[in-house]
This record gives sequence, structure tokens and C-alpha cells, in this order.
Amino acid sequence: MSIPIAVGPELLRLAELSIRAGEVILDIYASDFTVTRKADCSPVTEADQRAEAIILEGLREIAPDLPVIAEEEAAAGRLPEIGSRFFLVDPLDGTREFLARNGEFTVNIARIEDGVAVAGVVYAPALGVLYAGAAGTAFKARIADGALTDIRPIAVRHAPEAIVAIGSRSHGSSETAAWLARYGEVSFTSAGSSLKFCLVAEGAADIYPRLGRTMEWDTAAGDAVLRAAGGIVTRLDGRPLLYGKSVQSEDAPFANPHFVAFGDRRLLAAASGALSTAPA
Repeated sequence: MSIPIAVGPELLRLAELSIRAGEVILDIYASDFTVTRKADCSPVTEADQRAEAIILEGLREIAPDLPVIAEEEAAAGRLPEIGSRFFLVDPLDGTREFLARNGEFTVNIARIEDGVAVAGVVYAPALGVLYAGAAGTAFKARIADGALTDIRPIAVRHAPEAIVAIGSRSHGSSETAAWLARYGEVSFTSAGSSLKFCLVAEGAADIYPRLGRTMEWDTAAGDAVLRAAGGIVTRLDGRPLLYGKSVQSEDAPFANPHFVAFGDRRLLAAASGALSTAPA
């Protein structure tokens, strides 16, 4: 396989692992699968569970010394102790999109170092599209016959005067609409799962505010892709969104605060007033 841009071996291995997980997901997607509910009433399918098993096995081969925080393992109460370096995994981000059969669900794998998402892969198997980023290099690829094809670098764009915001297809909120109104003329588009980060990363949108519940495994891979493409993700107070929040006095382990993903970093400075006064 010829890669037209400089991509490290770790990122390629994570991409290959996500493709393997995606193959299982697509097999189940094409079948009459059953849906159960977790303790928090969120849906889960065999696709979530089988994909996570494949990813956990693969990460043990890639980096046997690094702990993995994975969504279904966490739901079962299995949270390993972590240090400054670990993986975050969401084997099927956008289960509601999976159930709606709209294709906008992803496999998310990210490596965290000192609270920062430094490498990540977001693969949308039903769309045949993969995004990845690490060390200042981000790319988008098509997947054909289980292999990366049509690989091209991506980068955030300079925000136009009338910015494009992107938000959740399944978790929209009036708070988000009110927050975006502070930017004046804004067009809005929606997408499922962590694809929202990736659309900002490739310059199809400028900003993604999330004033709703997310967990670290939901956001880390997309955060890594966006960071590598030149963007940034912050809390509503402007501080960076960090990972490894295993103990929180006011929230569950690994829960995120509300955040905003920016493409053009100048939007962060321009939005400082909105950030400081937006709902917590």
C-alpha cells in the first residue's frame, strides 16, 4: 500500500484495526439484529460488543502495556487504572444512527497522552470513509476491499464571514441553537456520531458546539483528527478539553463537560465573550 503523505505506523495500524471492526459491524448491520438496553437506558447491539472485542484484542497486540478505556467495558463496570498514556475506544459511536440505518455511525479509536488526544481514527464503515490524525498530519481515505484508497491530506479552513456550524442529528438542543445565535449569521448542518469533528477537520464546517452529555470515548478520536488538521476543542470557558477524568466529584468517570470544536482557531478568540457567558 502506497501512502502519498507521511503517516506513522501506529496510525496505520489503528486504521487497519478500525477497518476490521467495521467489517463485523457491517455484517450485523445487514442482518436482523436485536437491541438491548444498558443500565443508562442507551441502546446496545451485538455490533457494539463484537467490534469492541476485536479492537481490544488488536490493541493488546499494538501496545500491550497501555490500558484501554472502552465504552462497553465501562458499561460493565470494568475500568482499568490509567496513567498518562492510554487508549479510548468507542466501537460503535452513533448507535442511534446505526438503528436508523442512515450510515452515520463510526468506529472510534484514540490514544491519549498527558490528557491530550494525540492520535485517532474515525471510520464510518457504511459510508466507506475513514479519517485519521496524529502529529500534525490528518487525512481522509476511502475504504475499498478492506484497504485504504484515495488517501488525501485534510486541514481546517479559514472561517468565512458567515460560518457553518454542525451539530448532532440525534441530540440537538435549544441551548445549542441559542448559543449559536451569538455568532450572527450562521448556517447549520447536522451529522451523526464523531463525523461532526471530521467535517470541521476537512473544512466542510467551522464550528461544532456540544451542550449535551458526552463521554470521553465519544469525542477523543474526532478530537485527535481535528487537532491534527489544525483545529482545537475547548470547554465552554475556553480551556482545552482534556482526557483521563477517571475521578470526578460532580460527574461520572470519563464524562465530558460541554465543549466547542473549532476549525479556524481565530474563532476561539472571536467567541471569547460567548464562551464566558454560555450555559455551563
